[in-house]
Formats: sequence, C-alpha cells, structure tokens
Amino acid sequence: MMEVVKIREVAEAALEGTDRFVVEVKCSPANEIEIVIDADSSVDLDACVELSRAVEAAFDREVEDYELSVFSAGVGQPLKLLRQYNKLLGKSVEVLLVSGEKILATLKEVSPEAITITYTERKAVEGKKRKVEVEVVESYVFDQVKWVKEFLDFK
Repeated sequence: MMEVVKIREVAEAALEGTDRFVVEVKCSPANEIEIVIDADSSVDLDACVELSRAVEAAFDREVEDYELSVFSAGVGQPLKLLRQYNKLLGKSVEVLLVSGEKILATLKEVSPEAITITYTERKAVEGKKRKVEVEVVESYVFDQVKWVKEFLDFK
C-alpha cells in the first residue's frame, strides 16, 4: 500500500505557487488513490489533470500498481480545512449542529476554534401581535458543529 504522507507531499509540492491546495488524500489497501483539491478561486478540469500528471510522474507504476483520481471539493461536500471556511466568508452556508439542528445562514467569521453565522428567524416580540423577522448572530465552537457545507440557492 502506498503511503498517504508521500502522496500528499508530492501533491502539495505540485500545487505550490498556486492558489490551489490539498484538502484530502485517501489510499485504499488496493492502492486506489483519491486526491481532493480546492482553491481560493476555483478548480477547473485542467488543474486536476495537471496534478494527476505530476503525481503519476513521481511514482513508478512498475513498482506500485495504483489507480489515481484527482477531483475538486464539491459544493455538497462538508468543509474540512480552515482555508475552505475563509473562502466562504460572507456567503451562504448550511450548518448541521451535533444536536441535529440544521441552519441556513451566512458565514460571518471563522477562527481555528469557532464559526460565527447570521440568519433571520421569526420571533415573538413583546408588544407585537405577529412574529417579526429578527437577525440572529450565533457563534459555535467546532465541537458543536457536525458539518458545514456551501449552500447554493437556485431561487
């Protein structure tokens, strides 16, 4: 089985000097390698092909027989790195808390320990007959968050 650490090192070296970065590297016992990349801007097919060729050039197929897949982190996938969170500041996200509560919000701040989100909620206000929309600002430490995903609204 190929070593994930060596594969990650080769991939990171190939991406050095670009706005792209490695999110995750997986390698199965059958040497099926998956490399997930993201970028501060966007990842296109050419970037994936370029990285795939760089990794293939670094490993000898005669020594290790492997299958390599390189793809970009998708919109529906949970964020894994702080750099991905920073990319989404000010954008819509879907947050699932450990408690099971799901929130659609705007990502306002992120730190290594926590995220801060804002969203509107209908609440009863004293002196009003009907509930009114109120902007809520909440901070959650990462221990309280199961996952955060980018949310695209197609309305």
